[in-house]
Amino acid sequence: MAVRFGFLSTSPPTRCGLATFNASLFAHLTAGGAPGGIVRVTTAGDDQRPVAGVVHTWPAASVAGWLPAAAALNTYDVAIVQHEYGIYPGRDGADVLPLLRRLTVPSIVVLHTVLSHPSPTQRSLLEQIVASADAAVTMTDTARDRLLAGYAVDPAKIAVIPHGTADHSGVPVARRPQPHLLTWGLIGPGKGIEWALRALAQLQDMKPAPVFTVAGRTHPKVLERHGEAYRADLYRLGAQLGITHAVDYQAVYHEQAALSRLIRSADVVVLPYDSVEQVTSGVLTEAVGAGIPVVATAFPHAVELLGGGRGLLVPHRNPAALAKAVRRILTDPALAARLSRPHGPTLHWSAVAERYEALAAKLIAGTRSPALATVVG
Repeated sequence: MAVRFGFLSTSPPTRCGLATFNASLFAHLTAGGAPGGIVRVTTAGDDQRPVAGVVHTWPAASVAGWLPAAAALNTYDVAIVQHEYGIYPGRDGADVLPLLRRLTVPSIVVLHTVLSHPSPTQRSLLEQIVASADAAVTMTDTARDRLLAGYAVDPAKIAVIPHGTADHSGVPVARRPQPHLLTWGLIGPGKGIEWALRALAQLQDMKPAPVFTVAGRTHPKVLERHGEAYRADLYRLGAQLGITHAVDYQAVYHEQAALSRLIRSADVVVLPYDSVEQVTSGVLTEAVGAGIPVVATAFPHAVELLGGGRGLLVPHRNPAALAKAVRRILTDPALAARLSRPHGPTLHWSAVAERYEALAAKLIAGTRSPALATVVG
């Protein structure tokens, strides 16, 4: 009999990485008509329209909103809780903790962020979250190792299941007349796009010179606090560098079909992130899954996923190194071919969903030490 999954997360029409991840996992765990439902966490600025699959809404401003949210999740066989600091009400999102303690069904907490230098409150909260859950999932070995080394948690509860990706194999490749560089996702400070623009300026001597697509809306929290200041800074920098003609800003949210076509049109995916903490990147996973060469700064997920020869790593905030790496791929067909090998089906959402199903089955059967600690290399 199919397991009935309840999910706690932000959810579309909210545009954020957590919502996109949860929507994809939900779709694959309820494929074929399997029952399931989402308890959606919202803030005041979110689009509050009802969406298919959402069975309850937890407004962040509601007092003790975790009580009815927990009640809704308890109607399912297993609860999957997406965790990110600041998503839930309370300091650092602390209101997720009483919800977890209120659950009467097995719970799986998916840890999207594991900080190497958390505040004392953040460390304590994450330790209590893992203690309250029946299993905790990290999406990389790096995140698991960081969790075990820096937090007091039960190692038997930790499973590693990779971030999923769509299957791009059937999407036709539409090459452009000029080399096409691409980055996408929610835009804001820390994405490092300014370093990519400086690198692009250093590549304009190539014949033909590359073009660069920056696809994605401004992150809603950035938009709320700072408006479009970061995007305006990028426009000004591009004008100063004389590359305005070579940059295409697509300030839209691409649905999966359009995103797949865009990804498959790229010669290089550029991820110049400033973060040295990021242990999970859906954009990185998607690029590798599509078999597009990647040039990325050495953030933890990139170091782990690209270390097997699926991309090139460069230092942070170093446009010269970024330009050199991109130039190598664009001028060396053998290197580009080597970096273009699709990862295979282990990253596809269907395979990732099977891992969650297996973990849920273990928990339902009463096994509290999930042995699912393998992740792609």
